[in-house]
Amino acid sequence: MSQDRPDLAPLIDHALLDPHQGRDAVQRCCDEARHYGFAGVCVASRWVSLARERLPRPGEGRGPAPRLVSVVGFPFGAIPAAVKLAEAEAAAAAGADELDVVPDFGALVDGDGNAVLGELAAICELGLPVKVIQEVSRLALAQLELLVEISIDAGARFLKTGSGFGGAVSPAQVEQLHRLARGRAAIKASGGIADLEQAFTLVEAGATRLGTSRGVALMQALRS
Repeated sequence: MSQDRPDLAPLIDHALLDPHQGRDAVQRCCDEARHYGFAGVCVASRWVSLARERLPRPGEGRGPAPRLVSVVGFPFGAIPAAVKLAEAEAAAAAGADELDVVPDFGALVDGDGNAVLGELAAICELGLPVKVIQEVSRLALAQLELLVEISIDAGARFLKTGSGFGGAVSPAQVEQLHRLARGRAAIKASGGIADLEQAFTLVEAGATRLGTSRGVALMQALRS
């Protein structure tokens, strides 16, 4: 493997979003993230309090700590804006460091960009870094271009390629978001990241975060 390739660990959001997993799995996910030095731990909002007990806050303790990421409106975004905001507020109050938000795709399809902007802006105003899930593989180009602009206008720090419910993320999707963002937001690649070559290709395409449940396997392969 090339010596100039980056260490993947600081780029990985270690995800546990399987709804059939419980407390033990959440705690194990946090411990794995600390052991490998991952960028973050990404969990459902219902697990934020438990994960916060397991993870030091950034700046506490020795060395960098994984950031605690809560998904909001996951995985489809098809809930009222007030409910989505309440979930974001609850995650923030429970100790989340970042929010990965699914926008209202139905409003986007109907051409109601103001509704999408309003719900995202209200969440960004909570003050936590927000990543907005774009579902690149499912949106028409005009819809994707609009959602990128709305996300950035609302204050999003990252554009995330997808929820992971669908096909594997491709370098072309990352490159497309990178072009549309024009340096105004970072890119998180997510969905079906299964091996090292795929992970490195996504980073080379412009991703600065990788959302995956396979972080441990990737690190074991990297260090073998």
